[in-house]
Amino acid sequence: MKILFADAVDEQRLERLRDAGHECTVTPTLSADTLPDEVGDAEVLVVRSTKVTDATISAGANLGLIVRAGAGTDNIDKAAAARGGVYVCNVPGKNAIAVAELTMGLLLAIDRNIADNVRDLRDGVWNKSLYTKADGLAGKKLAIVGLGDIGLAVAERAKAFGLLVSAVRKDGRSAAVLQQIRSIGIRLVDDLPTLLADADIVSIHVPKAEGTAGLVDAEFLKAVPDGAIVLNTSRGDIVDESALLEALNHRGMRAGLDVYADEPSSGSDTFTSELAKHPAVVGTHHIGASTQQAQAAVADGTIEVIEHYAKGDIINCVNLAGDPTGSHCVVIRHEDRVGVLAQIFAVMRAHGLNVQQMSNQVFAHDGAAVATIHIGGRDHQHETDASLLNELHAIDEVISASFSESGS
Repeated sequence: MKILFADAVDEQRLERLRDAGHECTVTPTLSADTLPDEVGDAEVLVVRSTKVTDATISAGANLGLIVRAGAGTDNIDKAAAARGGVYVCNVPGKNAIAVAELTMGLLLAIDRNIADNVRDLRDGVWNKSLYTKADGLAGKKLAIVGLGDIGLAVAERAKAFGLLVSAVRKDGRSAAVLQQIRSIGIRLVDDLPTLLADADIVSIHVPKAEGTAGLVDAEFLKAVPDGAIVLNTSRGDIVDESALLEALNHRGMRAGLDVYADEPSSGSDTFTSELAKHPAVVGTHHIGASTQQAQAAVADGTIEVIEHYAKGDIINCVNLAGDPTGSHCVVIRHEDRVGVLAQIFAVMRAHGLNVQQMSNQVFAHDGAAVATIHIGGRDHQHETDASLLNELHAIDEVISASFSESGS
C-alpha cells in the first residue's frame, strides 16, 4: 500500500511497514490547503494535527483509510469520509499518561506557585515569605469531568497525592472500567451539579464533540465553590473563556490550562490571550501529549491500525454505524462456495432491499458459513417474507434462512 504521513513520525518505526512492502512517504509540512494536491494515489493517510477536509477526501481517489495518530478526530471531516466509504480510525489511550502527568504538574504548579517562584529567581528576587503560603493537596476534593482513559489516569495519580476523587456515575461502562474505578477508589455521584458542589479542584477530560463546546460556562462555574482550581487539558473550546475570566477576577478561582479557544494551529507563532496572561493562570502550550513515551506509543498504535487494515481488519474506527442500521435482519446458513453470496444479493436486489450491514462467518474444517445481513428499503408488509425466504431457499447452497426485525 501507499501510505502518506502528513505529520512527523519516527522513521525507525516505519521500518515495520516498509519491511512488509508498503511505500511510506513522510511530508510533515503539509497543511489543510496543500494536502488535497498531495494526497495523490495514497491508500492510507496518517495525520496528527493536520486538518483533513472534504477536498482532501475527494482528491484521494484510492484513499481507504485515514488514521489520526492520537485520540481526538475533530480535525478530520468524518462525515465526508463516511460518504466516500473511507474509514477514519484513531489511536485512543496511548497518550493518557502524558496528559495525566501534565495535569498533575499544572495542579502542583498552581498550589506551590512554581511559575512565579521561577520567574522571581531568574529576575534575582528572593521572596520566600510570599511563596510559603501554599495550601497543599492532601485531603482536597478533586472532581473529574470525563472519566475516560485520561480521567482514570489522572485519578490514579491524584489518589497517590492523597486527593479525594469523585466523578459522575454513567451507564454503559464496561466491567473492566468499573473494576478500575473501584480499585482506584473513585466516588461516583449521580449528576454534574452534585459533583461540582463541594469540589476544591475540577479537572476537565471530555473530548471535543457535539454538546461539549462551552461546557465550562457561567452556569457550570457557578456550581463550583469560590476559590476552586479549574484544570483543562482537553480542548480549548470546552471552556467559555469570558466566564472563566469572570470567576478568576471576582471569585478567587485559579486555573491550569494547556489549551485555549483560539490557540495557533502551528508549532510556533505569536499568541495573545487575556486568559493565558492572567496572574491566576498557570498555562502551557498544548503539550499534554508531547512526551517521547507518548509519541512512541501513538506511533506504534498507528502502525498497528495500518497493519490490521492491510489484512482486511478494521480497528478503532470512529465513523462506522454502531448498532445495526437496517430495519430487518436475514440470517442465512449456507455452504461456503464461490458465488453463493452473489446469488443471495441478487434476490435481495430483486425485492428492492438494500444491504446496510453484514457479516459472513465461516466455520472450520471446510464447514458451512452464516451470513447475517441487516437490510433496509423494505415496506414492512409481511406477505413479502414468504416469497423472499422461498427464493433464498431455492438457492442450492442455502441450508436455511430466517427473517426478523433488527434487534428482535
